[in-house]
Amino acid sequence: MATKDSPAAVATAAGGLVSRASWILVLLFAGNLLNFFDRAIPAIVVEPLKAEFSLSDAQIGLLSTGFTVVYALFGLPLGRLADRGSRRMILAVGLVVWSLLTLANGLAGSFLALVLVRLLLGVGEASFAPAANSLLADLYPADRRARATSLLQLGLPVGLVLAFFTVGSITNAFGTWRAPFFLAAVPGLVIGVLLLFIREPSRGAVDPVGTSAGRADRPFRSVLRIPTLWWLILAGIGSQIASYSVSTFSVPLLQRYFGTSLAVGGMLTGVTVGLSGLVGLLLGGRIADRASRRSPAARVYTGAFALLLATPLILGALLLGPEAVGLFVALFTTGWLLQYMYYTAAYPAVADVVEPHLRATAVSIYFAAFYLLGGAVGPLITGALSDRFAASATGLSGPQAAAHGLHLSLLIVIPLAVLLTSVGLFGAARHVTRDNLRMRT
Repeated sequence: MATKDSPAAVATAAGGLVSRASWILVLLFAGNLLNFFDRAIPAIVVEPLKAEFSLSDAQIGLLSTGFTVVYALFGLPLGRLADRGSRRMILAVGLVVWSLLTLANGLAGSFLALVLVRLLLGVGEASFAPAANSLLADLYPADRRARATSLLQLGLPVGLVLAFFTVGSITNAFGTWRAPFFLAAVPGLVIGVLLLFIREPSRGAVDPVGTSAGRADRPFRSVLRIPTLWWLILAGIGSQIASYSVSTFSVPLLQRYFGTSLAVGGMLTGVTVGLSGLVGLLLGGRIADRASRRSPAARVYTGAFALLLATPLILGALLLGPEAVGLFVALFTTGWLLQYMYYTAAYPAVADVVEPHLRATAVSIYFAAFYLLGGAVGPLITGALSDRFAASATGLSGPQAAAHGLHLSLLIVIPLAVLLTSVGLFGAARHVTRDNLRMRT
């Protein structure tokens, strides 16, 4: 019989920890997948929504902006709660609540009702990121966090792929934009129940940091004193402006400018912003973890250079004419694949510079800043510019002006936002090693 400290006992305990971490990571991935699937549905059914409620592009942008503002603001108290209480309960209850509200989206009888439900949905989904990222940092050590983060963040592209490949067909099959909301609610309820049965690790379980069980009297001030976080916020603002503008207006761009159907536009968008993420995150996680063996800064630099290279590729794609849809998809997909390396560079860097007992708070501040100044602003700016450019177009029919306005708006907003992300990551790389040393000492 193996003693407590025998090699067999140690191996058994290690195997149990790996198994537990892998199972929790699978559930977190599934929750993240549903998070992005649910929030992508309105972007895919933009044209049916506009037709039923007589909406402008600015109002479509406002729909996304309202959700994002609430998501960001409620993430702050939910982040503090995740640092003090049960992350398991926060994740489970949040998933159940947002799944029920997803169902309620399909029952909205007016644009105002839809806006109100989307605002409430933002509260439910805000519970996920701070608790999930804090939990992940306590399951995996620093030299494995980028790959673990990449697997968690795979929920983003997989959720988008599933949404963009299925929502258009579901809408056509049922003859209503409401059907996808009803179907999307079911799996969230199941994952929410399963999360109730996980056993979460202690805070700082895998960190060589002596203050892992400590408390901060001024948590927000403590986090905001870290220079790296400010640069990561700048990078996040750029990333979210680009990501939310692309996810909100890619299908309409393909329909209006490139002349595709709703179903085809959804599938092509699934390729450009979804399938690209499968490669970008898996490759980025491996590259970032390998770079982190040299220094925390080396990991951040992997994202900075990837985003710098992505900028001309995305710009080139958006400069193409409406007849070059195939080349557009190829160029944009390549650029967007590199864009996903932002996540594997930036998200682990938060755990590199923030003590374990403040990580959920740090994530909530990080997310609140870049969602309020990036995710909330991006679709609103893009939609408003689209309407303005369409209104000022001369010699074009209504549909042609709408296509011209949206294309020109995205051509301006997306490359500049991706470049801003790169600048923020370069700034973070200059400070992260020093801030990591400060945390450890």
